Parts: sequence; structure tokens; C-alpha cells
Amino acid sequence: MTQASIGVVGAGAWGTALAQSLGSDGRTVKLWAMEDGLADAINTSHRNMPYLPSAELSPSIAATGDLSEMAACDILLLVTPAQHMGATLEKLGSYPRDLVLCSKGIEASTGRMMHHVAHDIAPASDLAVLSGPTFAHEVADGLPCAVTLACGGGEDQWDRISPAIARHNFRPYYSDDVVGAEVGGAVKNVLAIACGVVDGLELGQNARNALITRGFAEMLRFGVAFGGKPETLNGLCGLGDLVLTCSSTSSRNFSLGKALGEGMSAEEALADKRTVAEGAHTASVLRQIARDKGVQMPIVEAVNHLLEGRGAREVVAELLSRPLKAEGHEA
Repeated sequence: MTQASIGVVGAGAWGTALAQSLGSDGRTVKLWAMEDGLADAINTSHRNMPYLPSAELSPSIAATGDLSEMAACDILLLVTPAQHMGATLEKLGSYPRDLVLCSKGIEASTGRMMHHVAHDIAPASDLAVLSGPTFAHEVADGLPCAVTLACGGGEDQWDRISPAIARHNFRPYYSDDVVGAEVGGAVKNVLAIACGVVDGLELGQNARNALITRGFAEMLRFGVAFGGKPETLNGLCGLGDLVLTCSSTSSRNFSLGKALGEGMSAEEALADKRTVAEGAHTASVLRQIARDKGVQMPIVEAVNHLLEGRGAREVVAELLSRPLKAEGHEA
């Protein structure tokens, strides 16, 4: 049986790590890099110095700066920043049967989830979402991980995609809940900023773990209101990803929050960063959608206050002074 050809659109840290995992057994993987000269540098040196300098990349990764080359792949993993996915898809112009969405966020200008963005542009493609607790440098190093592969095309799509992406140390689990998988990835980025603030303020492990737990309650409420399944959010792409992202400075969103907690302004913390903290772009639109749906998300509200310039200690004090109530009884 002929192996499906596979490509990765986006040569940031996560896209490069996915390409490295896919190419770890010697199979050819196409990798599209937007930046001038980056594709040539990857093909020549087998390193991505701007985004993932620690990884020695497989020679089976064939990088290109020509986006049109990617349309010939059977399966495309889309790993551009969430706010640029729509524009990148528009430029691609021609689409394979299977598109796998690997970016975590909500389009700030429209409030659309990534699968809505992709469906509007490529309605004939089957959409899947790849999400879970993964740091790029560990995946690139071949360390074990597990992820959710939520297939909008059901088990038939799973049967096409899972053999193409599964590797000895990269284990996907099946779901048919594209909405839940996307909600988990988008919301956890915002909550990770809050946990970084707790770390920056040196409020301790008790406070951080309370925030993770209460943040997960917000994620669950929002996800169910949006049409996701509780069991999805209780899994790898929800709770699992939340715990990882809220626990380490390897998370860009956690690092942003830590900087805010240490007294840096949001403008300073977001300036001149080559990598993108998607939670900063998602926070405002997530708050608005939650308000529209009548979902209480006080931690998400607090993150927005921080990004709008309020002091971290003031915002934390407001969270702690909220009325006392029974656990699990929020609207």
C-alpha cells in the first residue's frame, strides 16, 4: 500500500517538531517555511536556528518556501499561528482531502474557531484537530508523548491519518469531537497566562494548583456551552494540555504571564517576540464569546484586565475577593 504523502505548513517551533517526528523513520516530509531563506537553511544545515535551534533535523525533511508545493500532499498539517491560518489557507488555493489543524486559538477578528476558518475556505476537505500536552523541543528530541486526533471525518479519516502521523514515541488517540479538542487548546493558552502571573508574583504552588483547577472548571463550562463533549475536555487536549502549559516556562503563554507578574507591562512582554503567545490574541474574543453565551469565566476576565494594563496584584486581589459559593455551581 502506498504511503500517504504528508506536509507541514509552518516552520515555527511546533511545526518543525512535528516534521521531525514525522521524518524520524526516514519518510519524506515537506515543510513550508514562510521566512526568506529559512527553507534553504533547514535543507543545508538540518537545523532551524530561529525557532528550534536545539534539534538536529532529519535529512528526510524537505523544506520549501513555495507554498504551492504543499497542495500536492495527501495530508497537510497546518501549524501557522492561529491569527494567520485563514490568510495562509487562502494563499494555498488548492487543498488535499485531509487537513489537520494544529494551531490553538480563536480568530480574534471574527470569533471563529480554526475549524470554522478552515471549513469556510476549504469546504471540500475533511478537517481534523491535533492537540494535546506537548512541548516542541521534547517532541523534536523523540521523547514520548500522547495527543488527541479529533477527526471531523470520523473513523474513516482516522484510518487515513493515524498511520501517517503515529510514531513509536508519538501516540495519537481518536476522538470525533473537533469542537472540544479546539476549545481545550484555545482556552488553556489564556489560563496559562494566569498561572504564569501566579508564578511571577511568587504566590506558591497552592495558588497555582487552585488556579489550574478553577480554570479547568471554566474550560469545561465554556466547552460544553460551545458544543464540545465533557469527556474530550477531561482528556489529553483539555485537562492534560492545561496542566502541562500551566506548569512550565517552556510554555510561551506561561512565560508571558510570569513576566506580567514580575511587573513588566503587557506591551513590553509582547514586544519583539519571535514566538507567539496565542493566549494574548485569544483572551479578548474568548471573553466576549463567554459573555454572549452567559458563561462565567472570571479567570479569563482577569487575564484580560492584565493585558489591558491593570496591575497583577490588584487583579489577583479582585479574584480572591469574589463571593463565596459552592464548588461547581457557576452558571
